[in-house]
Amino acid sequence: MGFLLSKSMDANFKKQQEFMLHNSRLQMERQILMQNQMRERQMAMQIAWSREFLVYFGSFFTVTSLGLTVGAIKRRKPALMAPIVPLSFVLAYQMDSAYGTLIYRIRGEAESIMASEHSRLDLPNGSPTFESIEKARRAKSSLASFLEK
Repeated sequence: MGFLLSKSMDANFKKQQEFMLHNSRLQMERQILMQNQMRERQMAMQIAWSREFLVYFGSFFTVTSLGLTVGAIKRRKPALMAPIVPLSFVLAYQMDSAYGTLIYRIRGEAESIMASEHSRLDLPNGSPTFESIEKARRAKSSLASFLEK
C-alpha cells in the first residue's frame, strides 16, 4: 500500500516539477518579449524626437542661411556665410539620425564592441550578485532600524 502511495506521489511530484518548469519558461519568454517591446518603443520615441527636432532645426537653418547669404551679398563680405558650414554639419547629422542609416551604423559598432572589446563593458566590482544585494539591503535595513531608535 505504501509503495503504491509513494509511486503516485512521485508521479505527482514529477508532474508538478514539469508544470513549474513550463511556467517559469513561459514567464521568462513573456518578460523577454515585454522588455523587447519596451526597447522598441523607446527607440521609436528617439527616432520620432529626431524627426521633430529636424523640422525645427531645418527651419532655423533655412532662415539663418538665407539671412546670412543676403547679408553677405549686401555687405560684400563672404565671411558672413561662415556659420553655415558648422550648421550644415548639424543638419546633416540630424537628417541621418531621423531618416538615414545612423542607427544601423551605431548598432553595427555596438555589435563590434560586444564581440571584440567585451572587457570595456564590465561593471565596476563585477556583476551584482544575490549576496552583494542582500548585504547592501541588510546594511540599509540595519541603518534604518538604528536611525528609528
